[in-house]
Amino acid sequence: MRPYLLLTPGPLTTSETVKEAMMSDWCTWDEDYNVGIVEVIRKELVELASSRPEEYTAVLMQGSGSFCVEATLGSVVRPEDRLLVVANGAYGKRMGVIAEYYHLNCQVMKFEETQAVDPQAVDAFLTENPDVTHVSVVHCETTTGVLNPLEAIAKVVKKHSKVLIVDAMSSFGGVPVDMATLEIDFMISSANKCIQGVPGFGFILARRSLLEQCKGVARSLSLDLYDQWETMEKGHGKWRFTSPTHVVRAFMQAMKELKAEGGVAARYARYSENHRILVEGMRSLGFKTLLPDEDQSPVITSFYYPTADFDFKDFYQKLKAKGFVIYPGKISQADTFRIGNIGDVFPEDFVRLIEAIKTLC
Repeated sequence: MRPYLLLTPGPLTTSETVKEAMMSDWCTWDEDYNVGIVEVIRKELVELASSRPEEYTAVLMQGSGSFCVEATLGSVVRPEDRLLVVANGAYGKRMGVIAEYYHLNCQVMKFEETQAVDPQAVDAFLTENPDVTHVSVVHCETTTGVLNPLEAIAKVVKKHSKVLIVDAMSSFGGVPVDMATLEIDFMISSANKCIQGVPGFGFILARRSLLEQCKGVARSLSLDLYDQWETMEKGHGKWRFTSPTHVVRAFMQAMKELKAEGGVAARYARYSENHRILVEGMRSLGFKTLLPDEDQSPVITSFYYPTADFDFKDFYQKLKAKGFVIYPGKISQADTFRIGNIGDVFPEDFVRLIEAIKTLC
């Protein structure tokens, strides 16, 4: 039963079969759960992320994606290290806040929220600051929908031989990325994004050789990435603390559905078509996009308010009554709202969305 479609960056609209997968109970000590579900997910995540899966491992972590970002920064960056956070939105800035809480030696390199990260600027900073050891960046910054040039950024970071940490929260599973090709060391995402699962846990894909060096680094018990990984390795899928069993089982179903759709390439194509229909339709109604097309991701799209007296709350409620839930804007420099293109939503849904918006204009 869907009272409305969630056109948001996650939690998002899920399939009925993903919801149905949560209708059974699981014992966290039983092999049916640990070996038959958790270990299968870990293996398939690594295979999805890297063309050289033997070099990587997957760690599942309770909580939202931000829990996983915090677990990574707090377990990987040592007191003697220096972290460069490259930020062009709320989620890059959040990494900087996490670094402050953990008293990490950190500098935040800020770009405008409507500007993609400039790899040349990162290159210049690393040239001038050779003591930087780790660089973290957000791939798709859902503050605006900008897709940062990850390939070029990774090339720069690796030219300087730095550890690369990527927040791929809203892109993994929906935008093609090969950790091995780009030499990404840690990549973080969440169950309720492009894999199209439900909220409750996130995961960290890590270069095994680097993760093995992280024992004792963590400043938190619950968010100790190494300890979580070691327990899962030795316990064949066992979590240290109570795992969100129903959510994990739903995620396994979501992974099956991703594979059945044709993998990441096919899902990327669907999201891109959703985005194309949305943008062309909205522009035909007089709405303008916030970002230039070349910086825009297929994940979520920001639109300017069409008029100075535009009432977003009224627009939101009327659109919700027609079966669509959208997102408010998240930047201070312009009045905007956002519409997500990801989840169990299809081009025909966006055709219906445009028709619904047309009746409100």
